[in-house]
This record gives sequence, structure tokens and C-alpha cells, in this order.
Amino acid sequence: MTPQTRKERERAQRHQRIIDVARELAESDGWDTVTVRRLADRIEYSQPVLYSHFAGKRAIVSAVAVEGIAELTDIMRAARVSAPTPEAAMEAVARAYLDFASASPALYDAMFLMDTDLNFGLEAPKPLRDAFAELEALFQPLVDATALGAYAEVYWSLLHGLAALDRGGRLRPELKEQRLAVLMRWARASG
Repeated sequence: MTPQTRKERERAQRHQRIIDVARELAESDGWDTVTVRRLADRIEYSQPVLYSHFAGKRAIVSAVAVEGIAELTDIMRAARVSAPTPEAAMEAVARAYLDFASASPALYDAMFLMDTDLNFGLEAPKPLRDAFAELEALFQPLVDATALGAYAEVYWSLLHGLAALDRGGRLRPELKEQRLAVLMRWARASG
């Protein structure tokens, strides 16, 4: 192994360690506690080393968000492809999405609620486009191709709204299954 290869590998490992520690701190103590100084102390590197990887906290949150979106994409894809029908796929993806948001609140915040460097829409990075493609895939057997984007956006908006309101304690826990049933009735009627 050349010294250059080793340095590149070490840099990539350090970069990933920053992301991992930021995510751990956010999940345990909230994003307000994640600072460049605290990250530097935790990973035992100087602040300038962290700044050589990321311009600041916003860039770190963005990196965490991209990883989270890639994870959510894998989860949604697994739920979709394992379902026997398009309707079952919609419900499986809804459950997977809502479970993900509930299980990883700080990660979900980074992905969809916090200020990041990420562009959504047509100019989005590939992991974001892949996630949206999973939502569109749910509607491919049900609607005309020209309507896929709109259906996927509305479905995503409904899931996000349910996730955000539930996490904020604004929805009654005992109505969780009824809310999902209402969402599925809308999805079936839309197809």
C-alpha cells in the first residue's frame, strides 16, 4: 500500500467517524448539543481537522442526512418489493417510513427538518432521487406515468406529516392504525 493510499483511506475513515459521532450525539442528546468543538473532543482531533472535512455543522448535518436517506431508501425498497400487491406495498412502505421516523428521530430531523446544504427536486443528489424513485415506484402500476411525481409527492407529504405530528406528540397514539387505514383508503382511491 502506498503512503498516499493509506492517507486517503485514513481521511475517509476520519470523515465517516465525524458523521457517525455527530449522528450518535444527536440521537442521544439532540442536535443542539452537536458542535464542531464537541465533535473534535469526542473523536480526538482538532477543530481545524474537522473543518478540513466539513465547512461547519450544516455540512455535517447534510452528510448525516444523505446517509439517513440512503438507509430509508433501502428500507422502503425492501418493504415495497416484499409486498405481494401494489396496495400491500403502499402499506408496507408507509409502516416502514413511519417506523423509521419514530426509531431515529434525530436522523429524521437531519433528513427533513433541519437546515442543510441539500437540494431536493430535480437537482437533488442521487441518494435523494433514489428515495423519491422508491415512492414513485409505488404508483407505477396504478397511475399514468405523467402523474407519478405528483402522487409520490402527495404520498410523501402525508407520510411526513404523520411522522412529524406523531413525533411532536400532536396525534393520539390510539388512532395510529386508524390513521394508516385512512391513508391506505386514499391511496387505493387514487390508483
